[in-house]
Amino acid sequence: MGFQKIKSSRSLRLTLRFVIPLIVVMTLLAFLVVPLVDKLTLRWSVRDLDMRSKLITSTFQEPLGDLLVQGSSKKINSLIARLTQDERLYALGYCDGQGKLLYHTSTFPKDVGCSLPNSPLHESPALVRLPQGLVHVAVNPVSIDGVPTGSLVLVHDMSYVERRSSETRKYILILFAILCLVTSLITVLVAHLSWRGWMTGVRALLRGEGLIKPFAKSSNSELQPLVGDLRALLRTIDSERRIADDVTSSWNPDALRDLLYKQLAGEQILVVSNREPYIHMKGKDGIEIHRPASGLVTAVEPVMRACSGIWIAHGGGTADYDVVDKKDHVRVPPEHPDYTLRRIWLSQEEEKGYYYGFANEGLWPLCHIAHVRPIFRTSDWQQYVAINQRFADAVIREAERDDPVVLVQDYHFALLPEMLRKAMPKATIITFWHIPWPNPESFGICPWREELLQGMLGSTILGFHTPFHCKNFLETVDRYLETRVEHASSTISHGGNLTLVEAYPISIQWPPPWQESQPCIADCRAYVRSTLNIQDHCLIGLGVDRLDYTKGILERLRAVECLLENHPDMIGRFCFVQIAAPSRSVLEEYQAFDARVRALASQINLRFASPGYLPVQLKIEHHEPEEVNRYYRAADVCMVTSLHDGMNLVAKEYVAARDDEEGVLVLSRFTGAAHELYEALIVNPYHIEQTADALYQALTMPAFEQQARMRSMRSMVRDFNVYRWAARMLLDAARIRQRGKLANRIGMQL
Repeated sequence: MGFQKIKSSRSLRLTLRFVIPLIVVMTLLAFLVVPLVDKLTLRWSVRDLDMRSKLITSTFQEPLGDLLVQGSSKKINSLIARLTQDERLYALGYCDGQGKLLYHTSTFPKDVGCSLPNSPLHESPALVRLPQGLVHVAVNPVSIDGVPTGSLVLVHDMSYVERRSSETRKYILILFAILCLVTSLITVLVAHLSWRGWMTGVRALLRGEGLIKPFAKSSNSELQPLVGDLRALLRTIDSERRIADDVTSSWNPDALRDLLYKQLAGEQILVVSNREPYIHMKGKDGIEIHRPASGLVTAVEPVMRACSGIWIAHGGGTADYDVVDKKDHVRVPPEHPDYTLRRIWLSQEEEKGYYYGFANEGLWPLCHIAHVRPIFRTSDWQQYVAINQRFADAVIREAERDDPVVLVQDYHFALLPEMLRKAMPKATIITFWHIPWPNPESFGICPWREELLQGMLGSTILGFHTPFHCKNFLETVDRYLETRVEHASSTISHGGNLTLVEAYPISIQWPPPWQESQPCIADCRAYVRSTLNIQDHCLIGLGVDRLDYTKGILERLRAVECLLENHPDMIGRFCFVQIAAPSRSVLEEYQAFDARVRALASQINLRFASPGYLPVQLKIEHHEPEEVNRYYRAADVCMVTSLHDGMNLVAKEYVAARDDEEGVLVLSRFTGAAHELYEALIVNPYHIEQTADALYQALTMPAFEQQARMRSMRSMVRDFNVYRWAARMLLDAARIRQRGKLANRIGMQL
C-alpha cells in the first residue's frame, strides 16, 4: 500500500508538472490573442464603414445635387431622413463649401462638425467616443456636374462592433479553455507513456543494453537515434577523464587499494587463469616454490596482492596437492600471504585436450601470425568446454555474493564468461585477452567460432592490449554473429546485455619487487660474466622468452649471425645470451622448435667460437625472476623480436631493471610494447639484415644517447604500470556497476 501511495503521489506530481505550465502558457496566450482579435475586428469594421460611407455618398449624390439646385429644404431634409432609416447610420448632415452645416438629422451630434475630428482613441481619426457610444464619422465630398459644392457627413453607430468583439472574446476564451483541457489530457497521457519509455531507455542505457525498446518489441524507439551519439559522448568523457587521470595520478599498490576501497568497497574480486602464480614442486630438500615465466602472472599477481581476493587456477605442480586445505585453498605469497589461491585439478587426458590441444594447438597459432597451422579436434573442443564449465562451477562456489567482480584471464577461458553470466547475471565479468586477436578471415578457420564469440560476449568488459586488436574483434563479431556492434562507442549489444570492448595496455609492477634488494649493476655484470665465463671486454646481448615459435628466437639468432658476418670486429667482443624457459614441450611443434633453436645456436658457435669465447649461450631452463633481473642489469642490449605478440612484458621488465639509465632495447614492431616504447630501436624481425644493423647500432650507441632513450622509456613504464592497467579496468567496472545499481533504483521507482 505504501509503495502504491508513493507511486500515486509521483504520478500526481508528474501530472501537475506538465499541466500547470500548460495552463499558464495557455492563459498568457489568451491574454495576448484577445486584444489582437479586438484590434483586428475594429480595423476590419472601420474599413467596411469607410467603404459603406463612400457607397452611400455615391448613391445619393445625384438626387441630393438636384434638390440643392432646386433649393427645396423640405425635400432635402426628407431625403436625409430616409437615409438614416438604416439602423447602422446614426446621423447624417450636409455642409456647404465654407464648412457650414446646412442640413442634418435630429440625431446629428453637436460634437461633430463638417470636418473629421482628431480622435485619440485609435489610429484612425474617424472614430469618436460620444456619450451614447463609439461612432464612425466619414466626411465625403459632394459634386454637382463635376463642381464641388459641399460634403456629406455620415455618422455610423459602432455599438454593434463592440457587441461583436465581446462575443468574439467570449468564444475565444471558451475555445482556449477547451484546447487547454484537451491538450492537458493528451499531454498527461503522452507524458506518462513517454516517461515510462524514457525511464526504461535510460535504465537500459545505464545497464549497457544496446537496443532500447520501451514499447512492445519494436526495434524503433524514440531513444534509438540518440543511443549512438550518447554512447560516443560518454566514451569521449571517459577518455578525457582517463587522460586527466594519466596526467595527475600516480598509481602504486596503495593507490590501487584506495581505489578498491572507494569504488568497489565490499566487492569480492575473483581471478581465473590457467597458470597459477606459485607452483609447489617436490625437490631434494623438500617442497620448493617456483614462480612461472609468464607475463600474465607478472601482471596480475601485484593486483591480487592489492585487493586480497581469490585466484582460481590449475594446480599442476608435483606438490601442489600436498599444501592445500580441504577446500583446495592455499594462502600466498609464501613469505607474506595476501590472497588465496584456489587450485583446480585436471587429469592428464583433460590437460591434453583442453590445454595442449584446443588452447595451444588451436587458439594459440590461430591468434598469432606465426606461420604454424592451427589444429582443431572435436575431442579437444569437448574437453575445452568441460574444463571451462569446471572453472565456472568453482567461481560460483567461491563467490560469496551474487554480484562479484570476476577477472577472467586469457584464451584458455573463452567460454567461461557466458557460463558465469547465466549463473550470476549480476556479476561484473572482466575478460582480458593476453594474446593478439586475428582478423575475421583468420578467425573464421575455427570450426567453433560462433560458440567462442558468444562465450566471450558474456563479459561486461572485454580487454585487449591495443586498439587494433579491439577493432579486429568488433569486425569478427560483426561478421559471424547477429548482434548490434557500435564501432563509435566500441560496444556490442547482444541478448539484452552489452559488452564494452576496450584497449588496456598491460604493464609491470613499478618499482620491481626486488628494487631495494637487487645488486648493483657492476655486481650483476660480474655475476653473469663469472657464471657464463664471459670476458670483461665482451659486450652482452640478451633475449628472455618462453621457448615458443612466436617469440622470434630463430630470427634473433640469425640476426646475431648476420652481425658477426658483417662486422667481424665484433667476433670476440660480443656474446649473446638466450634464456628460454621450456614451454609445452609435450607438443610436437614445440619439440621441433626446440631442436631448431639448439641446432642454429650450435651452427653459429661452430662458425665463430674460439678458445674462451662462445658467441651464443643458450640457457633453456627455468630461471627465477630475481635471477632474470640480474641478467637484465648486466646486459648491454636486450632483444625482443616477437613475430606476433600481444604486449611482451620482457621489454618493460628490461627497462624497469635499468636504474642506471644505460642499455639499449631492440624491439619488434609486432609487439604491443612497440606502441608505447618509441625510444627503442624498432625492427621488423623478418628482416634479418635490418635487425642485425639495429643490433650493431645498439652495441655502438654512445652513453648519452642510451641515457636519453632509457630515461624516456623508464618514465613511461613508471607512469603506465600494472596498477594503472588494473585501475582502468576496475574503474570502468565500478562505473558500470554504479550505472546498473542506478538503473535498478529507477526501475523500482517507476
